[in-house]
Amino acid sequence: MYSFDMTSEQKMLVDTVRRYAEKNLRAVHREAEESKHVPEKVVQTGWELGLLPGFIDAQYGGYGEYSALTSALYLEEMAWGDLGVTLHLLTPNLFAIPIAQFGSDKQKEQYLSLFCNDSFPRATAAMIEPVVQFDPAELQTTAIKEGDNFIINGKKTYVPLAKQAELFLVYAQESGTTQAYIVPADTQGVKVGKRIKLMGVQALEMYEVEFENVVAPKGNRLGGLKGIRIQKLLTLSRITLAALAVGVARAAYEYALAYAKERVAFGEPIAHRQSIAFMLANMRIEIEGTRLMVWEAAYKFDTGEDAAKAAYLAKNYADKMVLDVTDGAVQVLGGHGYIREHPVELWLRNGRGFVTMDGAVVA
Repeated sequence: MYSFDMTSEQKMLVDTVRRYAEKNLRAVHREAEESKHVPEKVVQTGWELGLLPGFIDAQYGGYGEYSALTSALYLEEMAWGDLGVTLHLLTPNLFAIPIAQFGSDKQKEQYLSLFCNDSFPRATAAMIEPVVQFDPAELQTTAIKEGDNFIINGKKTYVPLAKQAELFLVYAQESGTTQAYIVPADTQGVKVGKRIKLMGVQALEMYEVEFENVVAPKGNRLGGLKGIRIQKLLTLSRITLAALAVGVARAAYEYALAYAKERVAFGEPIAHRQSIAFMLANMRIEIEGTRLMVWEAAYKFDTGEDAAKAAYLAKNYADKMVLDVTDGAVQVLGGHGYIREHPVELWLRNGRGFVTMDGAVVA
């Protein structure tokens, strides 16, 4: 039998993250968007919550074990606060979680402790490529084995915080399969390009990065000879993104609902009008349904079941849901929805980006 009750630890975590999202993320979300920069104090405060160390084994300096369901619970709260700042905070996860999931014992010992310190680690990952119909299983970036090294060549885009990164996890095609390689930022041939101008999540710094004849020792191949399973990583990414989409949609719905109750037209709140009431009801139904799909996929992953299909369905449904709900919020506000004084236009722009992020986020 399924239980929808959180454990005491999960409830404590969700409550803590919700307070952080309300007090810190909501306080700076517009400033961060306009300045295209996340305040360092907010980042440090978020890092001190210990979310990532909480999913790293104690023998490597952490104090927990990975749970996709627990991640989904707190990710919704974070995205409710602000998606751009949340993605900034999740950037080290792009490096650490694949290490924790697939890394050799030596790689885990060498790198995971870096993510259990007091300061925000400068690590990221390069997955997405500037091609039509990007497919993580069919990468254009290549890794060719030469002696005891791999030679990496290719171009990446949507690489978060690349300019200040000290470590990259680079995904490339090796003999027909997708594998990952640990590449220090100062390696010869690593070239960080221009910052990408995005429609939404403008607080998050994303860059183009080129890898030209970059040499990665065989010991830097993630997982050693065993390598990685890209489908498992994509499953985690899709659960993460779907949970974030629920958070963004919930933020838009709650704002639209409050506005509809307060906005009076023709002598009554517009929430009393059937067209508005039905729209808000459908928004709530879509959010609740998507959340259950996310929880199901996360539960399957945590219990060792094959969660690939459930995660894929949740992600695809969430992509459509978050766009419909945020657009509906703009419609509920009418002309005010198009004014930047209200955050619904920001949530609509942020929601539109989820369909482009497959593989780019994991938590």
